[in-house]
Amino acid sequence: MAQSYERLWSPPSRGERVASALDKRLPLGMAGKQFLRKAFPDHWSFLLGEIALYSLLVLVATGVFLSFFFHPDMTELPYTGSYAPLHGTTTSRAYASVLHISFDVRGGLLLRQVHHWAALVFVAAIGVHLLRIFFTGAFRRPREANWTIGVTLFGLALLEGFCGYSLPDDLLSGTGLRTAQGIMLSIPVVGTYVQFLVFGGQFPGHEIIPRLYVFHILLLPGVLLALVGVHLAFVVYHKHTQWAKPGRTNRNVVGKPLVPQYSAKSVGLLFTLMGVLALMSALMQINPVWDFGPYRADHVSLDAQPDWYVGFLEGALRLMPAAETDLAGHTVAWDVFLPGVVLPTALFVVLYAYPFFERWITGPAPERHLCDRPRNQPTRTALGVAAVSVYAVLLMAGGQDVLSYVFHVPFEVLTYTFRTLLFVLPFVAYHLAKRACLGLQAADRRLLTQGRATAEVRRVPGGGYDEGRAPVSAEQAYRILVRDEPRPRAHGTEVWRWLRRHRVRNALSRWYFGTRVELPVTEWQRRRIEIARAAPGQAEDGGES
Repeated sequence: MAQSYERLWSPPSRGERVASALDKRLPLGMAGKQFLRKAFPDHWSFLLGEIALYSLLVLVATGVFLSFFFHPDMTELPYTGSYAPLHGTTTSRAYASVLHISFDVRGGLLLRQVHHWAALVFVAAIGVHLLRIFFTGAFRRPREANWTIGVTLFGLALLEGFCGYSLPDDLLSGTGLRTAQGIMLSIPVVGTYVQFLVFGGQFPGHEIIPRLYVFHILLLPGVLLALVGVHLAFVVYHKHTQWAKPGRTNRNVVGKPLVPQYSAKSVGLLFTLMGVLALMSALMQINPVWDFGPYRADHVSLDAQPDWYVGFLEGALRLMPAAETDLAGHTVAWDVFLPGVVLPTALFVVLYAYPFFERWITGPAPERHLCDRPRNQPTRTALGVAAVSVYAVLLMAGGQDVLSYVFHVPFEVLTYTFRTLLFVLPFVAYHLAKRACLGLQAADRRLLTQGRATAEVRRVPGGGYDEGRAPVSAEQAYRILVRDEPRPRAHGTEVWRWLRRHRVRNALSRWYFGTRVELPVTEWQRRRIEIARAAPGQAEDGGES
């Protein structure tokens, strides 16, 4: 009994005293408890960002392993390694070390391929995640800064992938570096200086692989991880967006707590992704550098296509007609400068500016925490579909030589076909997508007015048959009716004004928001919708249920 009393009243340990002292001075306990109870909505589309995050973790882990054996050295020596077909061939130490990893290091080839597949999945997950945010309007206030960080992460992921793709110094990656050098030289006036700065002299030189290695394993990963941390902090601070359902409003978040429910599912996703990447790497070969051979400036690899994420750039270079201009003694190679420099620059400028453009034509608006259904914003959805169609055409054009060989279609026919599609397909895709969105809105209206079809068929007095219908559920009606409905701006164009202000802005607003299918709403439903859509601080939570 005395021993039990002593254990019950024993003084706290040193660790407990330190934790108690820190908790009294810093709100760590309360902040940690609030963070662990953070609610995360449950929907499959919200997992795309986590796939990107976990792919990055796989990249870091496999990259650390590969860095133990890779030598970023362009010193050329006769190859004496395990791959017999290249014996005696002059190769750089970088290329020889990649062969050593592939054939001599236990598990080296598997981890090399895991690293490469994870890089492709990483960029793809970021791209699809950005599309999800775009189509659902999750970039709107207060998330403009987080959208900017996401676009920056996408650009850095492209650059990081290209740096890693170029490190093996094989014939395929060397061809990609040659293309990059040509793009640098196409920049008017300063192109030569940029090329000398990057390559440390004439192409290919002996400095580019060590420099790319430093960027690939140190600078870019550091910036990526820092921005990922800031991005996640913004997600926690601004709270997660969610789809409209009964009980979910613009002022709350309904979901599973981080611990234990959501974290268990998220860890399961991590292990699933790792397993899928391992299977892909074991069963599907990628980047067999021993087949390409070492890089030589006077050789070009057949069927040379880059990884998919820069395939659109390759396609743009192939489709651009030859065009040059001599200006004040400087030759401007438009056929390289426009697709290689102007196109990617314009892409990222549009991505950075889009949230602010939509806010400009919308006018003052409160915070938005409910996701848009893509059908409810037909113009935005149509613009996104048109942009994806442009990317698809350029990606296909990047492999036109392979398509010509496989399908026995003349190369010139494919070139002119893709040039035509580059201008025609976005126009068609825009109008088809917009009409599809309006058609889906009309289907929602019919669902509300006529109800959903049932399995019953009724005999009518006239002798015919009628399909039985039942009212839609409260959850489905809520999802349809609770939607963001910005009205076209008309401010500054009143008849009594001498000078009509904001005419361009208002015209863009009418084009963007002027077409929609109105839904039948009762007065009671209208009040409920206003309560659900009210921003934080605009309505009391008591009227939600």
